[in-house]
Amino acid sequence: MKNRLEELRKLNGVTQEELADKLEVSRQTIGSLENGKYNPSITLAFKIARFFGLSIEEIFIYEEEQ
Repeated sequence: MKNRLEELRKLNGVTQEELADKLEVSRQTIGSLENGKYNPSITLAFKIARFFGLSIEEIFIYEEEQ
């Protein structure tokens, strides 16, 4: 699943470490999310969306496999 996490984080002037602290996850989790190596749980997706004041769909782009 693609996402805009890195773009949004940088636009808001937040480091991976700061975002991880706010979301109560590790910096490595944020890095893995940004690189598309990890898809968040629904709970984490909601936390991320709330942090940025956006909907989940505005951050995470679901593309069906062909």
